[in-house]
Amino acid sequence: MKAASVHELKREMKNSSQEELLELCLRLTKFKKENKELVTYLIYEAAHEHSYIESVKREIDEQFENINKQTYYLIKKSVRKILRIAKKYIRYSPKKETEVEVLLYFCLKLKTMSPHYTGNTVLVNTYNKQLELIGKIISKLDEDLQYDYGLEIEELNGV
Repeated sequence: MKAASVHELKREMKNSSQEELLELCLRLTKFKKENKELVTYLIYEAAHEHSYIESVKREIDEQFENINKQTYYLIKKSVRKILRIAKKYIRYSPKKETEVEVLLYFCLKLKTMSPHYTGNTVLVNTYNKQLELIGKIISKLDEDLQYDYGLEIEELNGV
């Protein structure tokens, strides 16, 4: 079965009743956990972006606390997993500010982690890549936000 394009689906959904659309959405949530998480975000948390960011930060805190620090190999695997989770939550929000805040927080946690991330090349590259990504996103934001986030990056580099 070939999937229809987004444009085709949109056109078809315009012809559907509200009841049919509700059934489609509920059916979607049954198939994948990510679909359910996205619908949860859209219904409950999209209007309260700040609290959503805080909940993602708490999740990142919990994940960093549970890192197995016996070897750098295990640390790398855990950090990659945390970054994957953070990026999944970032995808739910259409706001670039959310992405910047979550990635800045991830970098802060990685930088203050013990043992220090500079002991491993992969962790250093992960950290630098995220800072580079943050810089690209910030350049597309409003000038006031660029300045504020620029200060946060400078503070992060000074930690």
